[in-house]
Amino acid sequence: AEMFDGKRAYEPAAFKAAADALSARAGGLTGEFPQGTLGAPSAARPEIDQARPEFEALARHIGRLADALAIKAGNAPPEITADMRMTGPPMDGGSLLGKRPGAAEADPARMPAEHLLHLILQDCTSCHSKFRQKQQ
Repeated sequence: AEMFDGKRAYEPAAFKAAADALSARAGGLTGEFPQGTLGAPSAARPEIDQARPEFEALARHIGRLADALAIKAGNAPPEITADMRMTGPPMDGGSLLGKRPGAAEADPARMPAEHLLHLILQDCTSCHSKFRQKQQ
């Protein structure tokens, strides 16, 4: 995110490494929180078991987005290009803060890398707000 925000110099190899790590980590999210793993050290709230299908759907969605981002990062050019940037209205029919109910899901492979990253961050925030205990 810092590379797209201009807070860190863009480096294709670092972008690829971060995207690959995110993809690998996202693929195992449901396995990290099996049924009944509440509290320390995971900080999972009881809602994770009470709404297991919702949690698993969020985890799968993050995984699909992260996999698409990793593929794009594997072909990353030497500098951030216009086709890597978010432009125009959101591609999922909603805003960056929420989807319009009933909106069709866009194909992650056709989304710009920056948009994929924002959708991943959106899903992570949503999941944490619903299923993670507040850190003291």
